[in-house]
Amino acid sequence: MSRSIITSRSLQKSLFSPKPSWSAATPLWTSRSQCQTRKSSHSPLGNPAAPQRKKVTINTLRALHQKDEPITMITAHDFPSAHVADHAGIDLILVGDSLAMVALGMEDTSEVVLEEMILHCRSVSRATKAAFTIGDLPMGSYEIAPEQALESAIRVVKEGRVQGIKLEGGVDFAPTIEKITRAGIPVLGHVGLTPQRQHAIGGFRVQGKTTTGAVKVLEDALAVQAAGCFAVVLEAVPAEVAALVTKKLKIPTIGIGAGNECSGQVLVQVDMSGNFPPGRFLPKFVKQYGNVWAESMKAIEAYKSEVKSRQYPAPAHTYPMPPEELTEFEKIVGVTQA
Repeated sequence: MSRSIITSRSLQKSLFSPKPSWSAATPLWTSRSQCQTRKSSHSPLGNPAAPQRKKVTINTLRALHQKDEPITMITAHDFPSAHVADHAGIDLILVGDSLAMVALGMEDTSEVVLEEMILHCRSVSRATKAAFTIGDLPMGSYEIAPEQALESAIRVVKEGRVQGIKLEGGVDFAPTIEKITRAGIPVLGHVGLTPQRQHAIGGFRVQGKTTTGAVKVLEDALAVQAAGCFAVVLEAVPAEVAALVTKKLKIPTIGIGAGNECSGQVLVQVDMSGNFPPGRFLPKFVKQYGNVWAESMKAIEAYKSEVKSRQYPAPAHTYPMPPEELTEFEKIVGVTQA
């Protein structure tokens, strides 16, 4: 039978025949000069930043607070967003329930459930080599009883591989916070505007604008401190109130829309990096430091254009085949290059 006239069965046999088994004569390794080291098309995103910084701990945060050095905190919802935050030297990375909207496309934070938070915590924790990582307890995972909250917190730490948890609420949730901290789990408090309770407080409104409201913010902050929180988020509180609350507390305050007299600051990474389409509403307190959306659009549109015009992939992006092997393969399949 001519090699140019080949049956489909014999072609399958030639293409898919098993490779020879290993023998004692087969070398166990090949030198770098003999072969190229290759990675899969989905290789890891990269190595930790060099030089590597020390792991941020509760003691690190306390030392920063004692030195009056502002604490940096940012949200992350997956491996890439945590990877860049950790490389940038951020002290605290929060897997916030804001991921409901910025990562899962939900309407508000009340939709996200504990299992989804744990999944995202695991993704973030794989990237954070130095930052202290915290997972948010979502609505419905801690309000029923302190025992429920402790069970949820244990799951977030054990399964999500984070170092601590955050929950919203002040005086009313002090017993819950105490239950969790007594179990040895660090808790970051959250008072002022508590988004999970937006419907009960009349929407996303600034808290503490009246004397009564300011006293309530202070009472809530003192209560979570007494319950064992290592720090507390002050959200959407007048700067003057946040400054006074910070002075009254022994633990750090992390501000978001609370002025620059807090012990530290936090922003949602998607907001501050500009990873959203034009026209999206941003709260007043957000400063946009980049325009990730525009850069991504530019890259993707260029890719689309080059694919349509067959500019991509160019020869530099393809894997070569020895000419003699190509000729042999052409004979097998009965195709000749023009």
